[in-house]
Amino acid sequence: MPENQNTQNAQTAQATDQIRRSDEEWRAQLSSEEYAVLRQAGTERPWTGEYVDTKTTGVYRCRACGAELFRSDTKFDSHCGWPSFWSPMAGDKVRLLEDRSFGTVRTEVRCARCDSHLGHVFEGEGYGTPTDQRFCINSVSLTLEPDEAAGTA
Repeated sequence: MPENQNTQNAQTAQATDQIRRSDEEWRAQLSSEEYAVLRQAGTERPWTGEYVDTKTTGVYRCRACGAELFRSDTKFDSHCGWPSFWSPMAGDKVRLLEDRSFGTVRTEVRCARCDSHLGHVFEGEGYGTPTDQRFCINSVSLTLEPDEAAGTA
């Protein structure tokens, strides 16, 4: 099969995996707090999220669509009030968008599968991580699927 045909097939497969729902469907599926963060790009208050201090080994998924986003082995304690990761599971799991809200320029992180707001990514803050990035993610945007054999640390 020609290379451009393979590329086209991969793009078609990725597009069909995307989830699109109406605003009413999202409201019916999500709690009011989940909806405010995931669909309206809100932010939960610092230090209030379920996963800020969690050490459980497993996979963090998008709360809206279940897509695998982050592994616990990339989670680190940044002392910022939200769960922090130094990398998503794969580059195509999230979309990065320029965010000019609040009079500053930041990089917004969205789920590539359902386009839900997850948080923001910051670079050059001096954390001792392999990527020098901090994916600052709202707990309410995630669910944690613990590894079966690992349990909690």
